[in-house]
Amino acid sequence: MKRKKVDIVSLGCSKNLVDSERLMKLLSDAGMDPCHEPEHTSSGDIVVVNTCGFIGDAKEESVNTILEYADMKQRGEIEALYVMGCLSERYRKELPAEIPEVDGWFGKTDWSGIVNRLVNRYPATPPYDRIITTPRHHAYLKISEGCDRFCAFCAIPLITGRYHSRPPQEIEAEVKMLVGRGVKEFNIIAQDLSAYGADLSAERKSGLADLLKRLSDIDGVEWLRLHYAYPAGFPKDILPVMAERDNICNYLDIALQHISDKVLKAMRRKVGKKETLELLEEIRTGVPGIHLRTTLMTGFPGEGEEEFAELLQFVKEQRFERMGAFAYCEEEGTFAAKNYKDDIPQSVKDTRLDALMEAQQEISEEIQNSKVGSVLKVMVDREDADYFIGRTEWDSPEVDPEVLIVKEPGIKRGEFCNVKITEALPFELIGIKE
Repeated sequence: MKRKKVDIVSLGCSKNLVDSERLMKLLSDAGMDPCHEPEHTSSGDIVVVNTCGFIGDAKEESVNTILEYADMKQRGEIEALYVMGCLSERYRKELPAEIPEVDGWFGKTDWSGIVNRLVNRYPATPPYDRIITTPRHHAYLKISEGCDRFCAFCAIPLITGRYHSRPPQEIEAEVKMLVGRGVKEFNIIAQDLSAYGADLSAERKSGLADLLKRLSDIDGVEWLRLHYAYPAGFPKDILPVMAERDNICNYLDIALQHISDKVLKAMRRKVGKKETLELLEEIRTGVPGIHLRTTLMTGFPGEGEEEFAELLQFVKEQRFERMGAFAYCEEEGTFAAKNYKDDIPQSVKDTRLDALMEAQQEISEEIQNSKVGSVLKVMVDREDADYFIGRTEWDSPEVDPEVLIVKEPGIKRGEFCNVKITEALPFELIGIKE
């Protein structure tokens, strides 16, 4: 009997992608033929859109994608359309009336609901099993769900609920399973890495440092990379673990948002400038050679010229190896939306954002140029007509710079290669096999 094809369209962050991979495995085990459609095309009988609802642009993309497939359904090109994920979780009451072409709306992790609707049979799949959609050698590893921070600007706790750590035994089993399938690089993700383990029961108690030790001890784990730590309550005991374990990348993604005490207090970040500066110094001292990625925000209510100048000077002094930034956008239901007036003009927000990124671009180019002449360990991801393309331990997939390796025999996708850097571009390094 032919297995019915289901196209999974995953929008938003890597945490959403892990959810999509989990759904694909459940549907496969239940007798369907799932595939991942990153380009918004469909050749399947059924489409499931896994939505993002974090900020305005993401919500707009999700709605437009749903409407795109709703039109395909009306033209008879697909049989059915289902929606899950953050947008569906957040607007479960409003959306069905707005887009009646959708056959079913499901929450962020309503696995049983959507699988039973499509197949009417829920398989006995292990809770950590999934079908990897990234290149075979690397995968995202989600170690928790939800967030307890309730920052003034952020709607994520309203969507995902309270913080929930996955048991370390389950995470360890998942990593061993994926290593057995050829995964070498694990990008550890969570909305808040810093809080990992605080909610686990006494018999399952495990903090992030303990988890990193367990995972780095697994044969076949070549790289572990950490994403989305929170500065307040940062687990400093991970620093010696990172420094002593060769397979834990010298990389940390820690979103700081701002440096002005006034703005941080209004943001409800529970951390100030002094503590932030001390933490950054401890991280760089404790893990020599670490590359830090951060995210900053401009235009939050109450950010005057003085506060922005303080932020810009902070960026110039800290010289983050990786940095992203965005302009504040009011999100309904958040503390900021209820209590602050969004009275900074968009043009001012954008001007400040441009100034931040201009300063960062100069810093990034200097850091890139400093790597010329060095020999770096590179994971080879893919190849094009002229180069093999890979990443160093300091480069997370899709968001950080890449290394272009001049083609020659002996270089293989999914393998490591020592590369001598011969040239630096703003977002790429160029090198030859050593």
